[in-house]
Amino acid sequence: MSSSIHIVCPHCGGINRLPADKLASGGKCGKCKQALFSGEPLNLNQEIFSRHISRNDIPVLVDFWAPWCGPCKMMAPVFSQAAAQLEPKMRLAKIDTEQQQNLAAQYNIRSIPTLAIFKQGQEVARMAGAMDLNNLLNWARQHI
Repeated sequence: MSSSIHIVCPHCGGINRLPADKLASGGKCGKCKQALFSGEPLNLNQEIFSRHISRNDIPVLVDFWAPWCGPCKMMAPVFSQAAAQLEPKMRLAKIDTEQQQNLAAQYNIRSIPTLAIFKQGQEVARMAGAMDLNNLLNWARQHI
């Protein structure tokens, strides 16, 4: 019998259980019927952030950024490219630290961009500063 994993829907926040061996094919949400993976980073707010980092059985890579930050703007397309390559083995999300100041304070974000990887609600890795695509992919894949 194949094991199953939980995936949080990026659209409605529903918790979906998928057979682990079917993860590569993506799947649709049982609640809202939309695709569970789009190859794009999610923009999260405080209300749904904890649900995504604690209820997804796949790692969640979060980019803490701000709209006024030059390196953040330079890294945005790289982060989007990484989402297309890392999903469905890893969920990528963005937190605007200007809009979500409580989250930035809670996770002690001191410089931006800061990337953090969460597994089962726990931060397992952190990297500050912009990265190119190869370095980002190599760093992220160490935690899948």
